[in-house]
Amino acid sequence: MADRNLFSAALDTDMSAHAPLASRMRPADLDSIVGQRHLLGEQGALRLDVSSGSPGSMILFGPPGTGKTTVARAVATRLDAVFEELSAVSSGVADVRKVLERALHRREESGVRTILFIDEIHRFSKAQQDSVLHAVEDGLVLLIGATTENPYFEVIPALVSRCELHRFLPLEHDDLRVLIDRALDPPGLLQGKTLHVSDDVREMLAEAGSGDARRCLNLLERAAAHAAGEGLDTLEASTVERAAQRKVVVYDKDGDAHYDFVSAFIKSMRGSDPDAALYYLAVMIAGGEDPMFIARRIIIFASEDVGNAEPHGLQVAVAAAQAVMMVGFPEARINLAQAVTYLCCAPKSNASYVAIKEAIAEVESAGAHAPPASLRDTSYRGARSFGHGEGYVYPHAEGGYTAQRHLPDGVGEREYYRPTAEGAEAEMGEFLRRMRSSRRRG
Repeated sequence: MADRNLFSAALDTDMSAHAPLASRMRPADLDSIVGQRHLLGEQGALRLDVSSGSPGSMILFGPPGTGKTTVARAVATRLDAVFEELSAVSSGVADVRKVLERALHRREESGVRTILFIDEIHRFSKAQQDSVLHAVEDGLVLLIGATTENPYFEVIPALVSRCELHRFLPLEHDDLRVLIDRALDPPGLLQGKTLHVSDDVREMLAEAGSGDARRCLNLLERAAAHAAGEGLDTLEASTVERAAQRKVVVYDKDGDAHYDFVSAFIKSMRGSDPDAALYYLAVMIAGGEDPMFIARRIIIFASEDVGNAEPHGLQVAVAAAQAVMMVGFPEARINLAQAVTYLCCAPKSNASYVAIKEAIAEVESAGAHAPPASLRDTSYRGARSFGHGEGYVYPHAEGGYTAQRHLPDGVGEREYYRPTAEGAEAEMGEFLRRMRSSRRRG
């Protein structure tokens, strides 16, 4: 088992030498799996369920290449259960029934449990999902479904309610680096060839994986094959790029590149240059940046740099962030691109940003002045005896507007918010000019 835990060349004898590297490196034990520490760590929900010896059916959902199938197989090994696998792409109700018949026979004859693993379960029709529901309820099989989609949207509610849901996250850069190191040290997995790979190229391969172990290891295998075909015993960056059939974006999410590209992205949107903004967005996506980080920056931009010049900008930005959570990559890149192009072409105003900055600076330097007595709370008994609410003018009783002063006496006549002449803010500016003039006269 130690060799399997190290992902070394001592793999199952029935594993084809022609199987992809990612398959040949698949571990058989939960302890060997890289990543998903929130599920597989010492106190991880999935590990605790399996360690109990009697876990319930479960649905594993998340991006491709994050270990869903590997975990399902490892659970079967840990439970000493028979692993039956179906693909929703090629299997029908008849295939499900055959598996259930074998599971029933197995349970009656030997008491051995059956794990039914359904890959891409979101592609099963309602009838197909219904066909397995009774077996899950009865405990005939322990169902493990895998999907890249949100199960609440793609799996029937009856099945979702009977399963534990475990969300898989993209693998961290360090996790992919561990896999690369295991594939190369000691050598043997790459067709028995010794291949020298520098730390820089290993980092490059991990970046190119973008959180997907399968993609990362497939690229390593293709690059190694290219190097072998050229008679090389050292894997160079140029060989990796030829194998990838594209320029590999080295984007350090924790280093200078992260901040430089994000800065350029924001400044391009601020400068109303959608072409440049889309370019930097593409760099961040190709480099494996967290899509929710990008979405959050877009939301901030919508208020900081567009503001009330186009109030719908914030709605578009928030909707894009919701779409990222619901859809996931790669499709969510389209939602981000829509929000970016909309905000690039929207009128710009940083008036709200400047206003709150100035107001906070005033409070921090001079302290917080008490509001006028007319505006203070009158909800508790005795408040009126302190003069609270005295002289308050109810705007709705005055036709919707009032010239009453609302700032504290010690603050003076402040105008933190100064609308620009852009978009919808131009009308707001005219309204505020009239209101402020009326208050000064009052």
